[in-house]
Amino acid sequence: MNKRSRFIIVLVVLAVCFAFLWPSISWYARTPKDQQSLALGSLEKIKDYTVVKAKEEVDVLIAKAKANPNEVLDSSYDYLVKAAKKNYKENAKAYKAAGLEAPKVPEVMSVGAILDSFTGNNAQGDLSAVIEGKYRDEILAAKKRYNSSVKLGLDLSGGMNVIVRANLDEALAAKKAEGNDIADEAQWKKDAMAQTIETLTGSIDKFGLTSPVIRQQGEDRIYIEIPGAADREAINSIIMGKGILNFRLVDENATSAFNAYYAQNPANTFNSDGKLINPSVIPDDCEVMGYYVKDDYGLDERTGFIAVKKEIALDGEHVKSAIVSADQTTNQPEVNFVLDSEGAVIFGEFTGAHVGERLAIVSDNKVKSAATIRQAINGGQVSLSGGFSVEEAQNIQKVLQTASLSVPLEVESQQVVGASLGEQAIHQGLNALLWGLAAVLVFMILYYMGAGFNAVVAQILNMYIMFSVLSAFNLTLTLSSIAGMILTVGMSVDANVIIFERIKEELKNGKSRAAAVAAGFDNAFWAIMDSNITTFIAAAFLSKLGTGSIQGFAVSLAIGVCSSVFTALVVSRLMFDFNTEVMSRKTVSIGWGVK
Repeated sequence: MNKRSRFIIVLVVLAVCFAFLWPSISWYARTPKDQQSLALGSLEKIKDYTVVKAKEEVDVLIAKAKANPNEVLDSSYDYLVKAAKKNYKENAKAYKAAGLEAPKVPEVMSVGAILDSFTGNNAQGDLSAVIEGKYRDEILAAKKRYNSSVKLGLDLSGGMNVIVRANLDEALAAKKAEGNDIADEAQWKKDAMAQTIETLTGSIDKFGLTSPVIRQQGEDRIYIEIPGAADREAINSIIMGKGILNFRLVDENATSAFNAYYAQNPANTFNSDGKLINPSVIPDDCEVMGYYVKDDYGLDERTGFIAVKKEIALDGEHVKSAIVSADQTTNQPEVNFVLDSEGAVIFGEFTGAHVGERLAIVSDNKVKSAATIRQAINGGQVSLSGGFSVEEAQNIQKVLQTASLSVPLEVESQQVVGASLGEQAIHQGLNALLWGLAAVLVFMILYYMGAGFNAVVAQILNMYIMFSVLSAFNLTLTLSSIAGMILTVGMSVDANVIIFERIKEELKNGKSRAAAVAAGFDNAFWAIMDSNITTFIAAAFLSKLGTGSIQGFAVSLAIGVCSSVFTALVVSRLMFDFNTEVMSRKTVSIGWGVK
């Protein structure tokens, strides 16, 4: 490979690595702390914040316009100026279509002119939507940066990790005891684990906790990681509880009354705990719940509110199975589920008494569906239809299946790491890495002189590439990962030492600079590759078979092995060739007494 090819490869690698690293730089260095806090919350929390913030902003603008309609807003309102100009253009088209002369667009977009651009019966609502969109886009963009950046593990950021064991054998035995015929037990256990994880994810995330990590380990264990402050008792109650599902009757009058009240008081309806500030808005036998559908991210998104009766019509434990099928007449997706004998009697009597009313499926205090009862449903065979999309039908099926799978869970281990300990660990880990790197680089320069400078540059690029790869794959940085990086520093230096010693040998044999450098790299190639390949194999097995800190160490070591080989054989060689061919140097500064 010639010098030009190496140079192009290095430039491409550095550019790609910068693109990988940019989300992490943007998140940790360019995103304000308050915006980070908002972005780490749940989508529901973000939506509540943006709605309230938009309402407050509208009130401020109206107050400004009343005080001085000619006031020119600062640059933070440029997005509103842009929206106002767009409104004036659209209004001009409407006037022209009606044969009327359109009002002139103001030369100066004052606060009064901006508000005047929002016309119609819902002017304030349109203005609020623009402001809400601005805040929403900013926070969701920050959330996207976080999702694409290097994460800090619990040992660095603080928080809690829990390992939960799901007793699948006991759950399977219980299903058989109920008279259920399980044809494929292995598949049943696989489905049970998937639905248990989904239930835990929904239950934990509804509290707005900071980006919980919930994943399956092995056949019957679930690993839960919750960065930040978390209440141990609250988390335990969530884990040990079942997915709460039931059927309740919708109170249409109460729903209409509440929605009318909420439209007039969007910011003063609920307190910080989500409770009604004024309970008299609805009857005593009702409660208000959010109506949720799955959004594009697969998360629950509230689309409105429904008032349901507090009395439970049917508990979800009576659901035996659920499937998605197509209506034979309309070909529209529908959800069919089967009740046990007791549930069939209860459901038949209830639906017969409430024909024409809506029945809500409630899961974890969220309304997931509200279908109209067309007739009494007897026999325990229930069909839900209502213009569902395939995705909506599948989501309802999962809710029903989760309720029918009561998998006993037990906490095997639980560890809480304080935020202060995490900060201390970051400080100590980075100090160890920086001091270790500095000591190695100083030694290389003192011992190998000019060639040592090449090693310094290679080491810096090595660390740069490692962090970039961590960011590219959204890996988590832990203390064990930092330990792997520190080990990589030594291994990378070892590769440079082998190359430099080979070059020294060639110089002592009387070869010229160019010949000695070429021969030194050629002779060192397989020695470097052999040692690094064996290390990479060991790291690969550790990352595959290990868990927790062992896996973090192995992954960072494997990444470091690849990057150190690249920097030693390509970057360092490019610098030697540059000094030889471009700088026209005849000697090599590679140690005391060596020329």
